[in-house]
Amino acid sequence: MSGGNTQASSRFIIIFELMANTFTQLHVHLVFAVKYRRAMIATEWKERLHEYISGIIRQSGHKVIQVNSMPDHIHILIGLRPNQSLSDLVKLIKTRSTVWIKDNGFCEDRFAWQEGFGAFSYSKSQLNRVINYIINQEAHHSKVNFNAEFERILQKRGIDYEQKYLFTKPD
Repeated sequence: MSGGNTQASSRFIIIFELMANTFTQLHVHLVFAVKYRRAMIATEWKERLHEYISGIIRQSGHKVIQVNSMPDHIHILIGLRPNQSLSDLVKLIKTRSTVWIKDNGFCEDRFAWQEGFGAFSYSKSQLNRVINYIINQEAHHSKVNFNAEFERILQKRGIDYEQKYLFTKPD
């Protein structure tokens, strides 16, 4: 090995040793919408989308707990590992899934995810409730629309927001 490779290997070992002594339990519920809240996620391919996104999350070293979507938004519950920032993970999910949707010709119009996302943390004791909530999205949204649901989540957690930044409207 050349000196440069040895140095890179040494850095990897140091990072690995630091990570070996790191213990976390981070459960995060991600929510993000299709751009302009357009109903573009079709029932015919949504399960394939969930599987594809689950693969991205697992390949990034995180644990997939539950995924479900509606035509205009998605919910993802993960066990987050400390090896990647949440923003970087969401960016990766959005970028790769957008390309995958385009490459598979699932949408006649250009598909895109809305800028930004919601991320909410939960303890292990709350997971069953969150899993059931995500599984039952269809029934839930027969009573409450996405905008009202998302605002209620923010309000319940005391998260400050401005209405004008929640959802981008078409120009």
